[in-house]
Amino acid sequence: MARVALVTGGTRGIGAGISKALIAQGRRVVASYAGNDAAAAAFAAETGCKVYKFDVADFEACKAAVAQIEAEVGPIEILVNNAGITRDATMRRMTREMWDAVIDTNLGSCFNMCKLVWDGMVARKFGRIVNIGSINGQAGQYGQVNYAAAKSGIHGFTKALALEGARAGITVNAVAPGYIDTDMVRAVPADVLEKIIAKIPVGRLGTVEDIARCVAFLTADEASFITGSTLSANGGQHMY
Repeated sequence: MARVALVTGGTRGIGAGISKALIAQGRRVVASYAGNDAAAAAFAAETGCKVYKFDVADFEACKAAVAQIEAEVGPIEILVNNAGITRDATMRRMTREMWDAVIDTNLGSCFNMCKLVWDGMVARKFGRIVNIGSINGQAGQYGQVNYAAAKSGIHGFTKALALEGARAGITVNAVAPGYIDTDMVRAVPADVLEKIIAKIPVGRLGTVEDIARCVAFLTADEASFITGSTLSANGGQHMY
């Protein structure tokens, strides 16, 4: 039977690309989303995936969702922690609410989801976890102390959890995308976007598929000797 893969934030952008890549890999994919019902419905119609709406920052909501997914679809053997938000501001303007929202959603969700699937993975002696970090968690970014802190935390979280899962057949890795051609990046003013692309050695934005292929590689059954690693996909912009 096909392994069940859960992709958080998996109905739009990079998450949708990851979901589709795992479907092509032969996985039974389910995707979570936070609030865009229309996009989730369109994604479900296109792919045939089951979609589940819940707040990944809320442990109890995650607990209920994981129980429902495992009852309806099967045990989660592959987890991709992709869900994330931004609340950008300089330190002078950032509020505690902006800080908490980003830390809880981007980093706290990794704990929530991993905690809830971990015992099952240990019992089955198999698991693949991929956490989506960011170039801005590696290099920092002006006006993103919350986002950079959360994404940097993901890289440390990944290494520590990988040590716990190594003898149980569970790999835990991260992918750190650079600037990817998504709606969020395309919303950047044209002159700013031009400067961003000028700093990327390969001379272009990344594609959703560039990141999806990284995740598909790390979640393959055959990728059992790769754990605790961060795969940077940023066109050479930051070599870390």
